[in-house]
Amino acid sequence: MAESGQVAGAQRISGDIRIEVACAVPELQQIQEILVPEGTTARSALKRSGLMKAFPHIDPERCSLGVFGQVVEDTYILKAQDRLEVYRPLQQDPREARRRLAALGQAARVTRGKPGVNQG
Repeated sequence: MAESGQVAGAQRISGDIRIEVACAVPELQQIQEILVPEGTTARSALKRSGLMKAFPHIDPERCSLGVFGQVVEDTYILKAQDRLEVYRPLQQDPREARRRLAALGQAARVTRGKPGVNQG
């Protein structure tokens, strides 16, 4: 049985909780396990982690945050074993990307099978 202030498996020690902070870009992925005081907010935990030193192009004050794939507000209170995820900004609008791909597909259908059109 765990003592008061502790959870089995040492997930909570004297008012602290263990969480993970994760951030990834195509060339680098990092997950860092840290202890934070109970009641720590998502944005505060990100700042405490120091993880953003490895990702200088991501603004730690403005980036989106999530927990287990669900976007959360800066003021979200973390729980023991949460994985705080740092979401980088989109490089392009997904709707615009789909429109461009659809236009390319339409152009490919129009030119396919026409004599004199290079299909290579």
